[in-house]
Amino acid sequence: MFTDYAKIIVKSGNGGNGAASFRREKYVAAGGPDGGDGGKGGSVYFSVNPDMNTLLDFRYKKNFKAENGENGSGNHCTGKSGEDLYIGVPLRYDY
Repeated sequence: MFTDYAKIIVKSGNGGNGAASFRREKYVAAGGPDGGDGGKGGSVYFSVNPDMNTLLDFRYKKNFKAENGENGSGNHCTGKSGEDLYIGVPLRYDY
């Protein structure tokens, strides 16, 4: 079956939350903040797949979502960034 039209839902990943923590040391009067930033959410990219020639794959899988970033933690630790999502689409030929 040839499918030339497909409606899909695409969402990038959410970024992680930052951490609000304070350093406490025995001989330091005011320790200060040491929270880390949240990780970056994953991006979505479309790439041409020369092995595809129809949009039939999108008939069965319509929702695509990139991975979320992880939360930050204390000691200035930044959260892990989410994986990017690559969606393969067929090359369009105009005859």
